[in-house]
Amino acid sequence: MKTVLQICQNYHQPFLDCTRQYAALFKNSPYRVVTVFLCGPEDAAVRKEADADEVIFLEHHRDELDGLKTHIIRELQALSKQYQFEVCIAHRNKPTYLALISTRLPVISVHHAFGDFDRLGRRLLARVFNKRLTILAVSNAVRDEIRARLPFLSEDRVFTLYNRVNASFLRSQLLSRNEAREQLSLPRDAFVIANVGRLHPDKDQATLIRGFSLALKELPENSRLVIIGTGKSETKLRTLIAELDLNEQVILTGHVKEARKLFRAFDLFVLSSDHEPFGMVLLEAMAAEIPVIASDCGGACEVVEGVGRLFEMGSAENLSKAILDTLEPVTDSEELALRSRQQLEKFSDEAVREFFWSHPRIQQLLKG
Repeated sequence: MKTVLQICQNYHQPFLDCTRQYAALFKNSPYRVVTVFLCGPEDAAVRKEADADEVIFLEHHRDELDGLKTHIIRELQALSKQYQFEVCIAHRNKPTYLALISTRLPVISVHHAFGDFDRLGRRLLARVFNKRLTILAVSNAVRDEIRARLPFLSEDRVFTLYNRVNASFLRSQLLSRNEAREQLSLPRDAFVIANVGRLHPDKDQATLIRGFSLALKELPENSRLVIIGTGKSETKLRTLIAELDLNEQVILTGHVKEARKLFRAFDLFVLSSDHEPFGMVLLEAMAAEIPVIASDCGGACEVVEGVGRLFEMGSAENLSKAILDTLEPVTDSEELALRSRQQLEKFSDEAVREFFWSHPRIQQLLKG
């Protein structure tokens, strides 16, 4: 059986699930997948969740990924001789660099963010190794930026392969509305708007807080905004909440383990990000069949197309209107659930696997 090498820097989410998604592409194929995590100690739970045919933990510290990385290059060279890989899938920039330098394999480089090729050195690396390089982007928005940065790569070498979810599994993991609200200490009768993600300027929770403040007078009594996550913006967000006199209405929960199980606690989910590359949390919200709102930029537009509402990025006024519009839905809950399920099919393992194996570039790389 032929073997695919998959390299990921670490197994922190969402990258552990990304490696699972790519391993799933090769189920019932002539290929087996060996997933290599560069950083992090060996972990039996990670090994199981990665769902590859074999998982290898190199157990480096993240500091070892700076500089020339010669020791890691030698390890990957040894693995390549041992396994005789056919192709490599590398997630993000450092694994891509290591795959190109340490092997002679065709490299499928997966990109999850904007700005990956802003640096001249990365563009030069792509040019030097362009004959071995295929780039997958998690959304058309990310794809178009990469194509603009790397015009020497033909369009069939830079294309979109969406992130995906197992919607049935997600739904099976969801707590009931009352259980989820109890875990988050939320009133059962509250109207709850939620956001889940890093507290970071890129996620722009400040605009969400301002939009909520503008809408509050017209929202149902006892409304709450719940923001789940941690990050460097926390202090500034708490200051903003206090300035707007929203200490009772806006709740910063900090980190919540397995937050995706709690989405039925929410009446509305808002992703307010500044240039979101994709927005996996939107898929999690749709799996819970709740209304979604996203900023009108980046890959989030593609995720919620035909299902959710969009607002002008950075506009608290526009977001406030979008929030209030959800109080008078043009579709009932059963139709929303149906549309959510239909949209999720686009981001299923099955749909993406079919696209992957039918793409001419993939067929060229994985002959037979």
